[in-house]
Amino acid sequence: MRNLTVSIICLLVFGVSTVANAQQIDSMMSVYAEGFPKEKIHVHFDRPVYNTGDTLFYKVYLLAGNEPSVLSKNLYVEWYDTTGTLIKQTVAPLYQATAKGSFEVPANYGGGFLHVKAFTRWMLNDDVAYLFQKNIPINGGNVVIGRMPSPTRVDIFPESGTLVEGVNSRVAFKAINQAGLPVKIKGVLVDAQKKVLDSLKVQHDGMGIFVLKPLPGQQYQLNWTDEFGRAGTTPVKDIKKEGVVLTVRTNNEKAFLQFERSEPASANFKQMNLLVHMNQSLMYKVGLKMSERNFQRAEIPIDELPTGIVQFTLFTSDWIPVAERIAFINNHTHDFNAKINPIVTNLGKRALNKFDIFVSDTSMTNMSVAVIDANANTNDPHSIFSNFLLASEIKGYVHNPSYYFQSDADSIMNRLDLVMMTNGWRKINWEKLREGIGPQLKYMPETEYMSLKGSVFGIKPGMVKDQQLNFVMAAKDSSKSLQFAAIDANGNFEQPGIFFYDTVKVYYGFNNNSKLSGATQVKIENGLLRKENGAKVGLGNLPPIWGGIDSMAIVRMNFLLSEQEKLRRLKASTTLSEVIVKTKTKSKIEIMDETYTSGLFSRGDGYSFDLTEGTNLAIDIFTYLQGKVAGLQVTGNGSAVNLSWRGGIPDIYLNEIRSDIPMVSTIPVADVAYIKVFRPPFFGTGAGGGSGAIVVYTKKGGGQSKGGQNVKGLESTLLSGYSVFKEFYNPVYDKTAASFEPDTRNTLYWNPYIITNKKSPRYQVEFYNNDVSTKLKIVLEGFNANGKMTRVERILE
Repeated sequence: MRNLTVSIICLLVFGVSTVANAQQIDSMMSVYAEGFPKEKIHVHFDRPVYNTGDTLFYKVYLLAGNEPSVLSKNLYVEWYDTTGTLIKQTVAPLYQATAKGSFEVPANYGGGFLHVKAFTRWMLNDDVAYLFQKNIPINGGNVVIGRMPSPTRVDIFPESGTLVEGVNSRVAFKAINQAGLPVKIKGVLVDAQKKVLDSLKVQHDGMGIFVLKPLPGQQYQLNWTDEFGRAGTTPVKDIKKEGVVLTVRTNNEKAFLQFERSEPASANFKQMNLLVHMNQSLMYKVGLKMSERNFQRAEIPIDELPTGIVQFTLFTSDWIPVAERIAFINNHTHDFNAKINPIVTNLGKRALNKFDIFVSDTSMTNMSVAVIDANANTNDPHSIFSNFLLASEIKGYVHNPSYYFQSDADSIMNRLDLVMMTNGWRKINWEKLREGIGPQLKYMPETEYMSLKGSVFGIKPGMVKDQQLNFVMAAKDSSKSLQFAAIDANGNFEQPGIFFYDTVKVYYGFNNNSKLSGATQVKIENGLLRKENGAKVGLGNLPPIWGGIDSMAIVRMNFLLSEQEKLRRLKASTTLSEVIVKTKTKSKIEIMDETYTSGLFSRGDGYSFDLTEGTNLAIDIFTYLQGKVAGLQVTGNGSAVNLSWRGGIPDIYLNEIRSDIPMVSTIPVADVAYIKVFRPPFFGTGAGGGSGAIVVYTKKGGGQSKGGQNVKGLESTLLSGYSVFKEFYNPVYDKTAASFEPDTRNTLYWNPYIITNKKSPRYQVEFYNNDVSTKLKIVLEGFNANGKMTRVERILE
C-alpha cells in the first residue's frame, strides 16, 4: 500500500477514533488479501457451439489473484439443462492449476443450451455470482432465428453510485430485453414539467450516458422507444439531499478524479478518505480536507498497477462508504506473446496440415489449442482475457466481453468504461472490516487430492485405542494398492493424497483386532463434494444463448448434424453383421498392454516397446530408449545417466510404482518385458508428470495374471474417484484413407496440454482435414508460470 500525497489535497489530521478505524480497515484488508485470496476460473472449450450428440472437450485454468493457484487440487464441473436440472457432475484433479475434461451432449437433447458451472471447494465461500458460469449453445437442427424477446427494460447507474441534489453527475444507462441481451433505444431525459434536459444515445450494446444535476423537490424520468417501436419510461429515483459525487477519467498513466459534495453538508462530509484498491489489496490511501470548499481534484498514478479492475471507494471521516467507482486499467502486464506459424497448409479432403507454436517467453507455459471448422463456428464471446480480467470480477452479465480485449483503440476503451459504470463491484463488506470481522469460511481449500476418510460406528470408549484401518483398493482392471489410516478417539480416520479414476472396491479391516469388524460399521468416503443428478438450481442472470450465431453458421452446423445422424444410423444398421462376420486380431503391443498395464497407465499419449522378442544388447533401459523417443534426450549410462524432455526430467516408474533413475538403471534389460513412455504431461499418480513419464515393466512368470478381485476375510465397499473423460481422437490418414467411414468432424484437432519452456519454446502440431472443411480456425489459449495469459487466433484457408 502506498500513502499518496497530491499537491492540491490537504492530508487529514485524524482524531483518535478515526485513526483506529483507518488502521482497522488497513489491517483487515491485509487479512482478506493474504488469508482469503480469490480463485477464478477460465474454461477453454474446443469450440463455441455444438450439435446434439457431439462430445464437448475443455481445458480449465485456475488463478488465485494474478498467479496460477496453489490452493486447490480438485475441480468440479456441473452440467445443467435449460430448466436448471443437473445432468451430470464431474470431478477432475488439478495439475499446475489446470484440468481437462469432456462432456457428451445427449443425441436426444432438446434444449437450446447447456448451462455449465465450474468451481473449486474454496470458491464456494464467495458469492455464487463469481463462479464460472456459461450457457453453451446446442444446435439440434431446429434453432429459431430472429425471435424478439420482450419486454425491454432500461436501468440507470449514477457514476459513483448515487445522485445528490445540486451536484452535477454523469449517469450511465443500459437497455436490455427480458433475456438480458442488449437493445437499442432512443429517447430523452425530462423533468416533471416535461422539459427535455438531455437526449439518450446508445453508444454500445444498449449502453450510453446522460448528465443530470438534480434540483430539490424536482422529479425526473427517461422517455424512450426501443428498436422494435415499443415505448417506455424509467423514473430516476433515490436522489439524496446530502452526499458526494465522484467522477473518474483515465489515460495510460493517470486516473483523474473529481470530488464534489452537496452544500450544506454534515461534519463527517468535510473530511473524507479515499481508498484505491485491486484484488482486495490496498494500493493508495488519500485524506481529503473539504471543510473550506466542496470541490476537489486529484491525480492518481496508475501506470505501474497490474492490468485489471481498480476500485475507488470514498468514505466519510467516520469511514462510512458514500461513493464508489471502478475503472479498468490495461498496462499489458497480463499477457505474453505466442505465435502460430503454418508449416504445411492443405485443405483438401483428409489432407495433412502442420503448424508450429512458438513462445519467446522464458517462463514455462501451459496452453491448449483447437482447430475447428471456421464456417460452422463464429467468434466466441468469451476468452481467457475476458473471463479472468472482467467477467470473474463483476456480478452483472457482460455481453460479448471478449470484444473489449480486441485492441487498445480509444473507442473500445471508452465502451469498456461504460461496462465499468453499469456493473457494480461489491466484493468487500466495509462494515465487517471496520468492525474487525474476518472471512467467514464454510469451506477450506482442498490442498490435497482425494482422501480415504470416514468414521467407525458402534465403538465403545477405549475400543479403538492405537488402532488403524488397513485398506486394499482393487480397481476394475484388477490392480491393487494398500493404504493405512489411524483411528482417532472419536472413531474418525483420514488418509489424504489418494489418487484414482472411476471406481475401486475397497476392502478394509482393523490392524490389531479382527473382532472389531463384526462389532462395528465403517463408513468410507473420498472427501470430494458430490451432487446427485436431478438436483435443481437457478441459472442466474445469464441469457439463454449469446446472440452471435449467424444463419450461415447454423446452416453449416445443420449439415454436419445431418451427416453425423446418417453415420449413426449406418452404424446402428450394420453393427450386428459386423460382429458376426468381422474379427480383429489384437497386435502384440495391445496384448502386452492388457497384460502389464492398469489404470491410467493403460492409456495415454506416448510410445510402447515390447522387449520380450529378440536380443537386446543395450547396456541399460535408458540406453535402449536412446533415439527411439522424439524429444527425449539421454546422455551418459548406468546410474550416471541424464534424462531431459521438454526442459525437465521425466518421472520414472517401475511396475507402476514411483521409482528413480539409479534403481531402474540397475535392472538388466533381459529382465524387462515392456516399456511405455508417456508424452508430457502425464497424470498417472497425480504427482509431477510435467516432463512425461517412463514406465518399466519386468517380466512375469508363466501364466501369472493380475489376480482376482476378492480379498478373503475383509469387508468391502465401492468407492468412486475422479471422473473418467473421453480422449480426443486424432485420425491418421494414409493411402488407404478411402476405406474409412465419412469424416465430418467439426473439431479437427484438440490438445489440452501444450507445454513450452526456455529450453523447448516450440511445439509442432500435425492434424488431418476432414471431408468437408475448406476454412479452418486455430485458437490457442493458456497462461505461464507467472500468471500471464495468451490468446491467438489464426485462419487457414
